[in-house]
This record gives sequence, C-alpha cells and structure tokens, in this order.
Amino acid sequence: MKTDASKTNIANQLSLLGVFVTLGIVFGDIGTSPLYVMKTIVGVNRMFDRDYIIGAVSCIIWTLTLQTTIKYMLIALQADNKGEGGILALYALVRRNKSKWLYLVAIIGASTLIADGIITPSITVTSAIEGLQSLNPETPVVPISIAILSVLFFIQRFGTNVIGKSFGYIMFFWFLMLGVVGAMQLNHNLTILSAFNPYYALNLLYNDPKWFMILGAVFLCTTGAEALYSDLGHCGKKNITVSWIYVKLMLIFNYLGQGAWLINNHGKINSPLNPFFAIMPTGFLIPSIILATTAAIIASQALISGSFTIFSEAMNLNFWPRQRIKYPTEVKGQLYVPQVNNFLYIFCVITILIFQSSDNMEAAYGLSITITMLMTTVLLTFYLHMRHINSSLVALFAMVYLTIEGLFLTANIFKFFHGGWFTIMLAGGLCCIMYVWYNALIIRTKHLQFHEIKQFFPILSDIKKDTSIPKYSTNLVYISKTNNPALVEGKVVYSIIRKTPKRADHYWLFHFEYVDDPDTLEYTFTPLIDGTLFRIDVRIGFRVHPLLTLYLRQIIEDLVEEGKIDMTSGFESLRKRNISGDFRFIVIHRIFYPSSSDDKRDNFMMNLYSFIKHLGITEERALGLDTSNVVVEHVPLIVKQDTYGKRITKQEDVKIEEQVF
Repeated sequence: MKTDASKTNIANQLSLLGVFVTLGIVFGDIGTSPLYVMKTIVGVNRMFDRDYIIGAVSCIIWTLTLQTTIKYMLIALQADNKGEGGILALYALVRRNKSKWLYLVAIIGASTLIADGIITPSITVTSAIEGLQSLNPETPVVPISIAILSVLFFIQRFGTNVIGKSFGYIMFFWFLMLGVVGAMQLNHNLTILSAFNPYYALNLLYNDPKWFMILGAVFLCTTGAEALYSDLGHCGKKNITVSWIYVKLMLIFNYLGQGAWLINNHGKINSPLNPFFAIMPTGFLIPSIILATTAAIIASQALISGSFTIFSEAMNLNFWPRQRIKYPTEVKGQLYVPQVNNFLYIFCVITILIFQSSDNMEAAYGLSITITMLMTTVLLTFYLHMRHINSSLVALFAMVYLTIEGLFLTANIFKFFHGGWFTIMLAGGLCCIMYVWYNALIIRTKHLQFHEIKQFFPILSDIKKDTSIPKYSTNLVYISKTNNPALVEGKVVYSIIRKTPKRADHYWLFHFEYVDDPDTLEYTFTPLIDGTLFRIDVRIGFRVHPLLTLYLRQIIEDLVEEGKIDMTSGFESLRKRNISGDFRFIVIHRIFYPSSSDDKRDNFMMNLYSFIKHLGITEERALGLDTSNVVVEHVPLIVKQDTYGKRITKQEDVKIEEQVF
C-alpha cells in the first residue's frame, strides 16, 4: 500500500467540465436563495416603499461581495488543507497551535453547519413546491415535499454518480434563467440599479427600526458560502472562483429584477406572495417551478453529501463515534453513512411537519450558520497568523468579519423564539456529543500504561519456541495505541503473556496515526524481533476510512514481494504444501469502572461516554476487521488496588480435626 504520487488531481485543473461540475456541486445552496430571500424581506415590511426595496437589494449585493466574494472566495479558499476545505479541514491545519481550546471552535462550527444542513433541504424543497400554489392554492405542499425528500434520502445508498453528472448542466440553466428573468424586469424600473451604492444599504439599516429583522432576512442570501468552502476538495479553487463570477452575476440580476418588480407593483400587492415566481413570464411558471424543484433537490443533495463528509472527518478527528461507512461507487470522496442518512432524513421530516411552510422555516433559518461563519472567522484568524501574514492585516480581517458576522448573529438571535430554537437545539445536541467524545478519549489515553518493548523480547521468543503451549495462531495482530515503536501497551503484554499465553509464529503491532493531511495513506514497516515481532505504522488522513484488514493484506503482499517476511503457515502439514498462514486479531476493550477513579469530572465524562458509544459501532467493525478472525478481550481501563479503601485481613488458619462418624 503506497501513495500514488503521480496521480493527477483534476480538482486543481481549470476546465470547462470542471466549471460545470462545480455549478452542480458547490452552488446549489446559495443558488436557490432567490426562492425565499426577497419574499422574507418583503414579509418584514409589507408597507414597503421604493427606498426600502433599493436598500434591501443593496444589502444583498454587498453581503454577497463582502461575505461570499472577499471572505470565502479570496481568503478562505486559500486556506486549503492539501486541496481540502471546510471548517474541520481548517481546524486540522491550525490544531498544532498552542491554543488547545480551538477544538471547541471546531466542534461548535461543525455542529451548527450540520444543523443548517438539516433545515436547508426542507426549506429549499418546500419553497419550490409552494410555487404550485400560484396555480392551485390547495396544493398539498407538505406531503409532496416529504415525498421528494424521502426519495432523495432513499437513493443515497446507491450513490449519486450517474445523477451527479447532469447536475452541473441543470444548474447552468437554472442560473441562466435567474439572470435572464431578472434582467427582463430591469426595463420596467432602472432605479433599482441604485442598489449598487452602499449608501442605500447603510441608510436602510440605520433608519429602519426593524433593521435586525431585515439583516436576518438579508443574511439568507449568503448561507451557502460555508458549503462553498467545504466543497473545495471536490472541485478545486480555480473552478470555484471562475464559476462564482457567473453565479454572482446571475444572482444579482435576479435580485435586481425582483426588486424592480416590487417597486413597479408597489400598492398593487394585496396578499403575501413570492416575488420570485411573480416575475416569471406568462406561460413559463410551470417550467420555472419544475426547474426550481430540480435545483432545490440538487442543493439538498450537495448538503447531504457534505454532511457525510463532515461526519467522516469528525470520526477521524476523534469528535464522533465510529459509524459504518459504505462506498457505493468508485468515485473518490463519495461515501454513504447509513446512520447519518437516517438521522438527517428523520429531522428533515420533523422540520417540515413542525414548520409546515417555508415562511415559518425562514424564521428558523440562518441562526446556526451564522455561528458557523463566526467559528470559521476565528480559525481563519489563527491560520493567517500561522502563515505569518502582517499582524495589522490579520487584526483588520478579524475586526471586520467579527463585526459583520456579529451583527448578523445579533439580527438572527431574534429568530430564536420564532423557530431558531430548533436548529440551536439540534446543534447543541451534536456539540455536546462531540465534546464528550473528544474529552473521553483524552481521559482514556491518559490512563494507558506503556513499557519499553525490548524487555519483553526474550520471553516472546521463548513463547514462540515453547511447544507445551498450544499454537494460538500463525499470525497474531494487536492494535497499538502509541506512536513510539520502542513502547508497547501494558494490556497487550498482559494478553500475550499472562491472561492466556498465546503462542504464534509472528506477532504484529498495528498502529494508525491520524495526520492533518486529508488524503494521506502510507505505512512504515519496523521489524522488532527478526522473524517474530513486527510493527506497522499507517499514516492516515482525516478523510480516509481505516480498513485494517484491507491495508494489512496490501502491506503483506508488499513485504513478501520484497522478501522481508515469510508468510507460509507455521503448521507443518500446511507449510509443506506452501499454504499461507492464518491471521487472528485481538481487540482489547478497555472498560471504565467509576469506582476505580476519584476524579468526579472524569467519572461524569466517562459515564456519558458509555452512553454515547452506543451511537457508534464496535472497534473491530470500525477497523473493517473480519469478525470471524477476531477475539475480543475485556480489561479494566484503570486498575486501582485500593478501590474500596480496605485491605482484607487474614484470620487464624483453621485446622480440621479428625471426626468420628
């Protein structure tokens, strides 16, 4: 198993195909925002006037410029981790910083991003289906939306490779429709072009008493910016940057068009409506609804796939219990996490059932992703500092974006009692699980005991030769918990020597080292006792799934080919027929007993850990082991001699006198 250094990274190449793929993967979320942004802004003040609309559109234009273009396109995309982006990839870059608390920033950001990924499919699909109410007010929006999402989540298990190839072309026409339909409205009222002047945005926010509600609605136009950064590894910064020029232009045309229509029809609007569908030409309403629904599905698919990636990264960064991961296709990065898929589906359905309409969902939307953006700003500040960027520029960046996002957060906080509580509740639950899991693993590691491995060389060699001990296996494999090849965990020694002496021809210590690079997969081989004891260290990226059986097989093939080991069976009858030896894996489960520790915090954290670990799978399944060759041994994590504070006392020996029967 060796890394392929010659492999071409297509994501780093600018191409027409790459641009189309980017449109389908990256911009689904931000590209469907015109469905509900202006509708929400109008809902804040139904007695709007010309200046109100111009100011609102100006807020949108400059939010897309400052937030999406400058922060994410020009700055965040440069903070790539070997081509990968997203808040967890960014954390992997900066976690070597002495500020150990940064893991809290990462888990808060990841949790709120996942919470946003739950409500986004619900609001985008529901907004699109609500367009049918323009034709038939009695359209059952809720059942149709749930049905579409049910199909979408069901097909995840099969992979989305075939469907994904067409996503880019569909989104190209979606953005083209946005721009053309919006531009057609400009002929009716060119005054909307004044929105390019930031004065109108500042004037609206300064004078309108509902500025916080306006700002909360405006923020919805940029919610997809974080997903844009997270998808960096799929498309590459060049393709994303070029695509954004087209996307931003079409979005602005559409927002200007909606604004122009609203100004033109001021005083003629008697009931709540969606200006997005109102600007559609006569006869084009049904095709626009179909295209909007398709775009909503694509946006939802991108967020679902992104959630799988986030959870996969969280597992390897020790933020989340191990889950069963499937790879439905051979496409790099495409994975399926059944438990996560079920979790997302259940809560998407609950979201639709609770809120019923996109109007109500909009009240819940935006609060969690604002927190994610704030956390990204904090990590980016540390990243820029680590890159030795001028301190004044770093301070300016932090001040500007903490202020902007702080204002957005302030505006969105008012949404808490109107639905924001839902996403905060979801994010809070996820954050607590991540916090407990991360700290519990630190506690477990703290109590591991290690010894110099050299002192056990003689006894391991003797056990191998001792025919009075039944041969346990030809190859016996243990998972090593230390990065230092000179050390071995005490529990491993106990298992081989004391628990039940285990005679084998070869003993293997297999160690996974998770590194900050996302896609690293390489190994080193260390012979400790010639022909008897070997150690393998696998360096694995935080996006790579550990598959011990698969990797070991590949490594063994390499070592046999190089003549470094002989894998012929140690059983004489099999050896003379040149049959390969068997493997047996020993997995040690370390059980924490509260009575063994006096630390109340540790006890509390480990009790929560014992509950949370049921959300994941066992270590042997997480490592991809063939369970038929696995032996699980349970040992206490902490062995405390005076657990009960007393030592048993010996009484006088009892002598049995001769009795007469």
